[in-house]
Parts: sequence; C-alpha cells; structure tokens
Amino acid sequence: MTDRIAFQGEPGAYSHQACQEAYPDLDPLACRTFEDAIEAVRCGDAVLAMLPVENSTFGRVADIHHLLPESGLYIVAEAFVRVRITLLAVPGTPLSDITHAMSHTMLLGQCRQFLEAHNIHRVTGADTAGSARQVAQDACPSQAALASELAGEIYGLDVLARDIEDEGNNRTRFLVMSATPNWDRRGLDGAKMMTTFVFQVRNIPAALYKAMGGFATNGVNMTKLESYMVGGKFTATQFYSDIEGHPDDPAVKRALEELRYFTSELVMLGVYPADLKRD
Repeated sequence: MTDRIAFQGEPGAYSHQACQEAYPDLDPLACRTFEDAIEAVRCGDAVLAMLPVENSTFGRVADIHHLLPESGLYIVAEAFVRVRITLLAVPGTPLSDITHAMSHTMLLGQCRQFLEAHNIHRVTGADTAGSARQVAQDACPSQAALASELAGEIYGLDVLARDIEDEGNNRTRFLVMSATPNWDRRGLDGAKMMTTFVFQVRNIPAALYKAMGGFATNGVNMTKLESYMVGGKFTATQFYSDIEGHPDDPAVKRALEELRYFTSELVMLGVYPADLKRD
C-alpha cells in the first residue's frame, strides 16, 4: 500500500499541487477541512499533511495557527509553491466567448487586470478546484474557472490563458505535518534550519519586549512573529514564531532559555530544514 499525504480541498487544489511537487511518491488524499487532514495523520490514514499557512499576497491563512498547537502533529518540512493561475473552460471554447469566471474570492482578486481587460465578470465559488469541477459539470460555454492547470487536467478543461495573476511572485507557504517529530536532522548541502513554536508571555510589564530580547542579543533571526487571541479573550494572546537555526545551536539555545523565563507557555511545533525556495 502506497503511503498517502493529506491536504484540504478538492483534487486539483493548489494544496494538491504542493503535494505532487514536494512528495511525488505519496498518494494525495483530499480532505474536506483542515481538521480532517490533521485527523487523517493522527489516525494513520496518511503519513503526512500538507497545510497552507501564508500567502505572499494575502497573508496568513485563517484558522490554521489556532489548529497547529492543538493538532498533536509536528512540522517536519516546509514547501513554497508558486501560484500560477489559469483560465479554464469546457473544450473547444474560445476566450472571446467567456463572460464569467468562477473561483475562490482570493483568486478572483488576484486576476483583476486580466478579467477587466477581457470584460469577464467574477463569480465567487467555494474554492478553486471546486469551481473547475463545477464549470466542467455545467458545460456552459460562457463560463470559465480560475484554478491550477492541474485542476484543468483532472476535470477535462481547456486552458485558455496561463499565468494571468496580477502579481508574478505570488507564492504560498505550506507546512508539512507528521505525527512524529524529527528534530535531529540538519539541512542538506548547507541549507539552514528553521524552528517554529508558539508561546504566551507572563503577565508582567514589557514581557514581550523582554522575551524577544534574547533573540536580538544572541543574533538569532526571527523571520515571523504573529499574535492572535485564544480562548475568546482579548487579554489572552498567543504568539506564533519562526526563527532561523536549530535548538541545539548555542545562540538559539540561549535565546530560547531567555524566552522560557518570560513565558507562561511554550510549545515547540517543529524543527525542519528550510525550503531552498524560501529565499
């Protein structure tokens, strides 16, 4: 039996594309929700989960930071995927016949220039791959979908235009989750390591400022620091952070020791090699 990698969305979603690019030897397992993808790994239906966390155009993916600390899974890799948007239609349809394009609202907002230039109206769909499936089912020659080229292949649609996104550097970052942590590895060919954790600061004056001081004084590069509310309280704030380095590195070890002094909770989510496409 071939091992599987779970993702949220329908076949042809950009998360599906990420699975194919990063783990071509694993069978992709489509899941309805992020929670379902996480549960697939927890119960053994999949060995890994591919979860999007942020997009270079639209920022972080809603809800995912709340799920990671409670998931029981660990980050073992990251993957950056270039979001290339294609206009898909039923076979034999010329571009001039298209009057409407369906997709997720985020993707619709990334193709404004192309759609306006061709007088194509936007139609909000549940998601990108689902919109491609819907266009294939409806077989309406005036309606197209905005999705990945992979979605077009899966649902038998023609590509009318490629790379129509307004921003040519649009990328999504994914975290690869496993039920078992692997913190002993080092990056191959000199690749740097990443460490991800969440924490809550102690209720003392300037706690966050003091907690961050250890990273500055030890020269540890913090590439991400985001806050979000927990427990439905404005006073309960949790922070999500990515730093460069391995917890066994002397500088990182000192910085984390100082962080622990000023935190009421610190949860390590993963230690993993940085994707070579990160830079």
